[in-house]
Amino acid sequence: MTEEFDLLIIGGGINGTGVARDASGRGLRVLLCEKDDLAQGTSSSSTKLVHGGLRYLENFDFKLVRESLVERETLLKSMPHIIWPLRFILPHHSGLRPYWLIRLGLLFYDYLGARKILKGTKSINFFDHESGKPLRENFTKGFEYSDCWVDDSRMVVLNSRDAKENGAKILTRTLFDSAERSKDFWNINLINQRNKKNIKIKARSIINCAGPWVQKIIENNFNNVTQSSLRLIRGSHIVTKKLISKKYNYIFQNSDGRVIFVIPYEDDYTLIGTTDVEHHNLDQIICTDEEKEYLLNSINKYFNFKAEKKDIVWSFSGVRPLFDDQKTSLQKVTRDYVIKTIDENSKLPLVNVFGGKITTYRKLSEKVINELKPYLNIKNNWTKNSKLPGGNFEVNCFENIVNDLKLKYTFLDDKWSNRLVRSYGTEAFDILADSESILDLGINFGWNLTEKEVIWLIENEWAESSDDILWRRSKIGLRLNKKEVQKLDSYLNNIEKP
Repeated sequence: MTEEFDLLIIGGGINGTGVARDASGRGLRVLLCEKDDLAQGTSSSSTKLVHGGLRYLENFDFKLVRESLVERETLLKSMPHIIWPLRFILPHHSGLRPYWLIRLGLLFYDYLGARKILKGTKSINFFDHESGKPLRENFTKGFEYSDCWVDDSRMVVLNSRDAKENGAKILTRTLFDSAERSKDFWNINLINQRNKKNIKIKARSIINCAGPWVQKIIENNFNNVTQSSLRLIRGSHIVTKKLISKKYNYIFQNSDGRVIFVIPYEDDYTLIGTTDVEHHNLDQIICTDEEKEYLLNSINKYFNFKAEKKDIVWSFSGVRPLFDDQKTSLQKVTRDYVIKTIDENSKLPLVNVFGGKITTYRKLSEKVINELKPYLNIKNNWTKNSKLPGGNFEVNCFENIVNDLKLKYTFLDDKWSNRLVRSYGTEAFDILADSESILDLGINFGWNLTEKEVIWLIENEWAESSDDILWRRSKIGLRLNKKEVQKLDSYLNNIEKP
């Protein structure tokens, strides 16, 4: 018998998994399909910030900035293991935006955010402030303000975990193939990418959260039922050897109107990004040599040392699916989301989600499910004050969890215990379980990625390949050599997966 659902969600990025979590917690029977791994597209390729978007104030996008800033602390409280506060240093460039305008913008940024946890903005003099040490002498003053860091791909996985705990069915490596309306249901065909077998289901509604592929899904399956369109913008980042101390993060103005973030990354590296480039081929998404040069040249105008191409250890790119509001400038295209619902005789809705940013995914998810209220019996909003898996502790208690973990598992060193709590929060205890020594954790694949952790990721987080584990469930891919990766690949190829 064909399985029936209230809702099919297409896409396993942050919007799709956020919608799945919201919907399953409001009493709906949910199936989510993702053609690859969770967060394999745009959602693992962000600048990894939960932020208001200071630059968007220049476009008078106050609604988006306000919603983003309020969500910043909501998300911080719900997942304090994978989100944490950052202090950003913004040097004043005398040839660009005037000092008074930046100060006014930052004060407005603080005001819109209704801060309760994060520190406010302050002016700084680089002659007597530690953050001025790596800067050129012509930068004498600037500002310090707050935003937050997020492990973007883990946030996607945790939303999927919570959705599953609420009864949702999550199918990775499962392609959406077709959908046809019948009297009471959408008749839907999915394809298991592993064995190419068809999966037939019925659903009362469909939500298209395919990110950069949302327009392609519409055109190929729904007969161009909407005239809305996307503007695909590639954002590329480079990761270099460690260039700056861990204490400060920098945001630099560029003469082209963009801003560049320079952020300490994974203790031993520096993350630099992002670019804005029109993109057309979704089969090839890479950071080009031109983009690498652009990012290096941008930061070299500010630092008193020269970052070079040889310093780059990794690069990544993602395509941002921005709603095409007919603005000519890439910088002026809105980062806000647009939700379009189409039905047939007030039944069988198709909801298409355009645009959005990672910070506002929870609000987007609420609004998407509220779109279905005329069609389905839906409970009230619930996610605002709810914790994601592993996040059941207060924002300022991270070190307490780390110390408790080290106290129970005395074989852990500081780096190892910090990594486990940063990734899994209180669920680090579930992973290590009754282990009494390192030997109880099985094979060590390198950088203390152990067999016990790998099995947890396979059984609980839909991990199947070494890339899933090394680049999306963690960033240990930066650490392992080729031989260690091959060892993990061999292990994964020879074990039985769920």
